[in-house]
Amino acid sequence: MENNHNCHHHSHQDRAGPPVDPATVAEGTIWTCPMHPQIRQDHPGNCPICGMALEPLEPSLEDGPNPELIDMSRRFWISAALSIPLMLLTFGAEVLGIGLLPMQTSIWLQLTLATPVVLWGGWPFFERFWASLKSRNLNMFTLIGLGVGVAYGCSLVATLRPQAFPLSLRTMGGLVPVYYEAAAVITTLVLLGQVLELRARSATGKAIRALLGLAPKTARRVNADGSEEDIPLEHVHVGDLLRIRPGEKIPVDGVVAEGHSSVDESMVSGEPVAVEKTTGEKVTGATVNGTGSLLMRAERVGRDTMLSQIVRMVAEAQRSRAPIQKLADQVSGWFVPAVVLVSVATFIVWALVGPEPRLSHALVNAIAVLIIACPCALGLATPMSIMVGTGRGATAGVLVKNAEALELIEKIDTLVVDKTGTLTLGKPKLVAVETVPGASENEVLAMAAALEKGSEHPLAAAILAGASDRNIQVPDAADFASHTGKGVSGKVQGRNVALGNRAILADLGVDTTPLQSAADEHRSRGEGAMFLAIDRKLAGLVVVADPVKDGAFDAVSALKGVGIHVVMMTGDNRRTAEAVARQVGIDEVLAEVLPEQKQAKVAELRKAGRRVAMAGDGINDAPALAAADVGIAMGTGTDVAMESAHVTLVKGDLAGIVRARRLSHATMRNIRQNLFLSFAYNASGVPIAAGVLYPALGLLLNPMIAGAAMALSSVSVIANSLRLRAVRL
Repeated sequence: MENNHNCHHHSHQDRAGPPVDPATVAEGTIWTCPMHPQIRQDHPGNCPICGMALEPLEPSLEDGPNPELIDMSRRFWISAALSIPLMLLTFGAEVLGIGLLPMQTSIWLQLTLATPVVLWGGWPFFERFWASLKSRNLNMFTLIGLGVGVAYGCSLVATLRPQAFPLSLRTMGGLVPVYYEAAAVITTLVLLGQVLELRARSATGKAIRALLGLAPKTARRVNADGSEEDIPLEHVHVGDLLRIRPGEKIPVDGVVAEGHSSVDESMVSGEPVAVEKTTGEKVTGATVNGTGSLLMRAERVGRDTMLSQIVRMVAEAQRSRAPIQKLADQVSGWFVPAVVLVSVATFIVWALVGPEPRLSHALVNAIAVLIIACPCALGLATPMSIMVGTGRGATAGVLVKNAEALELIEKIDTLVVDKTGTLTLGKPKLVAVETVPGASENEVLAMAAALEKGSEHPLAAAILAGASDRNIQVPDAADFASHTGKGVSGKVQGRNVALGNRAILADLGVDTTPLQSAADEHRSRGEGAMFLAIDRKLAGLVVVADPVKDGAFDAVSALKGVGIHVVMMTGDNRRTAEAVARQVGIDEVLAEVLPEQKQAKVAELRKAGRRVAMAGDGINDAPALAAADVGIAMGTGTDVAMESAHVTLVKGDLAGIVRARRLSHATMRNIRQNLFLSFAYNASGVPIAAGVLYPALGLLLNPMIAGAAMALSSVSVIANSLRLRAVRL
């Protein structure tokens, strides 16, 4: 039964956690309604459309006591304390036939007990009932307000002016039946539902609060004079030098200025392997330092850190609406007016042809229809699953931009992947050095590295890294010259050295035949082979490749296993591309695709009727990501890619796509279960409450049982949604 949310639009349950105490929120905060994002104002309040409490746009860690939960709990406990003696009073009189009190006295006592429950306990519902009529947005509170209001109002008139009722209604002593008990118990049950729901909803925001709680509260700043002081995290500025001791959390995003350590980045990537960090490497706020000590320079602080971006993305996704929700909304839209009509019809039929006392039966059944038909469970069904699902994804390194993307991933049948950085590491590595007889590998590598020392080329970095891995001293080169498309040449230790393809050696009159077959073999495997000549004689072959990522083959098999056709798209030449495709098990290759053609290729696949997901990491992938049904940014990439993608994998690997697929499937299955639960419940409850089974079975639904059933339906939907927290990805 509902939270403040109107039944047909759900409520602040669509948000990161429950309403927030305004005192803990920063100034300048914008307040919005999770159900109606167009409502924005600079102060807290209720949504004019659905009546639910507004919430701050940006989640905060201040998980203080939820004022609304405190208020509803107080109303519930006091209402329960008054409703229980009320039930005993009427139960004793009806069932046990114990007339402990004269009838008239009993009625006045019931009035005394029920009035505070209905008028004070149920006041928030009447406020929202009135708001729903004023704004013509009929919702769950319209039904509750009508049901409780009619039961209480009729009873009040019957108590104060019994002569207003026809004689046929009056019992012994000229008294008219009263329904204080039903009005009070239903109010109490609706309050109980609110309390349970607000509690459960705060559990859906746990993922975000867990993320927010990852950031350390303080940082240790190293001042210009060398002194160190602990400062609050919000006082860290870009460019500050921060000391990170062993075992501490890294406070903000930045680069290592000095020191060496391994850092556990599992909180952002979901991967348990520690990552080595040395001078110049990037570190991310909230990751945990290992045994070394680091000095870092802050680069992104406050709202700009990776963690803040993740939290904002998750909060936004939790507030977004899935297309499947439109169905629930349309149903709710005509459901409430239909229920009011059914209720009126129920009253008329029972009043005309029902058993005696006719009006009494008519009224009770009409109220039961109003109460059991609250489509609150329907309003909760989708947003609850979306909230829990997006939160669960975030803890596994899968960030979903909105609910629509979560719904689409399940339907994808084609995945387009970029080769570099997605299937391969994206960093070339030295894989082999081959020599002609008589030359040493180390000498060949030293000469090649000497020439590459001054070069900016990524292959140069691979050769230099390879030399330092083998502890080779790299000499200096003179007369360095770069020959575009062919290679480089220069003088090293007085000898003329050239490194490059066959063309540069042909210019020097060097024959490459002795190593040509070796070079061809490496190239067929997608590796780059460069010849080295010393003093116009062939000396060796340096082989550099962009190695395939560990686990790429398994991930591709897993994707094929769930019926996804994987296509590789790359700017590289076809030979290299096909070599990599063979290694990872991909059948379809689009090679030599220019960056500006990527978008068109994705659009072509969609035109052919395929549901396409595109995974990429670079800025040049942004247009293609946006063109796909689902764009997946491989998280190590850029902010631009994250902006244009529907899903961001914090650790850019294909296994993450398999996880995203599982998450989507689990969430959508959960939503379908929720919708089924709530539809089935309403569809079966309304006719029974209207008395369809009475002629055959003599079965009627007491309005109080209807109230309990309504509370239960919402709670069952929430409980089902919370199961997603434990889903294996």
